[in-house]
Amino acid sequence: MDEPIVVGIDIGTTKVCTLVARVEGERGLRILGVGIEPSQGIRKGTIVDLGAATQSIARSVEKAQRTSGLEITSALVSLAGSHVSSVNSRGVVGVSGRMIDQDDVERALEAAQAVAIPHNREIIHVIQRGFVVDGQDGIRMPVGMHGFRLEMEAHIITAAATTVENLRQSVQAAGVEATQFVLNPLASAEVVLSETERQMGAVVCDIGGGTTDLAIYIDGDVWHTMVIAVGGNHVTSDIAHGLRLPMDQAEEIKKQYGYALEREVAADDTFTMRPFGEEQAEIVSRKDLAHIIEARVEEIFDLVLQEIKRSGYDGMLPAGMVLTGGMSNLPGIRTLASEVLGLPVRIAKPDNLVGLVDQLHSPAYSTSVGLLYWALMMSETMPVSPRGRRPRGGGNVNWEIIKNFLKRMLP
Repeated sequence: MDEPIVVGIDIGTTKVCTLVARVEGERGLRILGVGIEPSQGIRKGTIVDLGAATQSIARSVEKAQRTSGLEITSALVSLAGSHVSSVNSRGVVGVSGRMIDQDDVERALEAAQAVAIPHNREIIHVIQRGFVVDGQDGIRMPVGMHGFRLEMEAHIITAAATTVENLRQSVQAAGVEATQFVLNPLASAEVVLSETERQMGAVVCDIGGGTTDLAIYIDGDVWHTMVIAVGGNHVTSDIAHGLRLPMDQAEEIKKQYGYALEREVAADDTFTMRPFGEEQAEIVSRKDLAHIIEARVEEIFDLVLQEIKRSGYDGMLPAGMVLTGGMSNLPGIRTLASEVLGLPVRIAKPDNLVGLVDQLHSPAYSTSVGLLYWALMMSETMPVSPRGRRPRGGGNVNWEIIKNFLKRMLP
């Protein structure tokens, strides 16, 4: 097996999904192993019970190892939660010679990272937004240009150090080394966002069980990221309270009969259920269920709209929103999102997959598959062997790939 193997572990509030894939040809992936396990000990993207979370991760990894026939030693791991925050920064350096070289770019990157980060926070991503050479902005890659003053605009994403360490500890206890943490919407964007949408201006909205994750892309780069601690589990909780049901039954009813727009449900459309304390099943109108769901989903998109406006980029998104994540399977959600946000909205899921992909053709697995593409970018800059270890010996460095990777620079 000459092709490198890439592994991603998506640790969400509702599920842990481990994927193993083999790199084939130009950015082609064949899914070799899939391990999907219900999450335990995780709430709103944050670990609340270390032992339970470790068991869920270990079971997911074990399933992926069994289906792929490969031992998993290291993986990229997804990250979400309201503890994630971001800031835009600018680094300025003088050019050492008349011509800008790679050292100047790296010094500008270091200068951009020299922002006041509290001791209890950890830098997760430093993403290049663009360069300015002697006052001329909009430059994508300045290496080889003449200039005296180089500025780099960077988007810095940080997370609570203790939360990241707990996640790292859980993954290590499951026998896997977390080589890099990747923010959920950035991973999802690798799968669901087209190059045109990246350039024009679009927002990726990944609505999972515990969080709603946002990433705004303009001119091909990330300009703003945010995690909102509201998700599909809040809708389930509303149904459980409103109809007096256990959470697991409310989740099933949401999936089977849920609708995001009350006005589009027929008045005579009903279903049966058995609430707490009742011996006989009751008939419930789907319109009443849609009323409960619509109120919460509308609130989620109101919070998304507030965040987009707070970023200051609300007038720069002609490509609108790309909606993904498990909640985007809810019928009627695209129409409601478009009405609340006043933007074009489309729902996206992973496609062009080969291998063990039966379960993966769903928006719920956008982050999981996106982690593999992120790992693929990392493997292009730093080749790995099938066991996830770097090969010994030298080799020619592909500087073109390094330059492209700088666009998504990781610390």
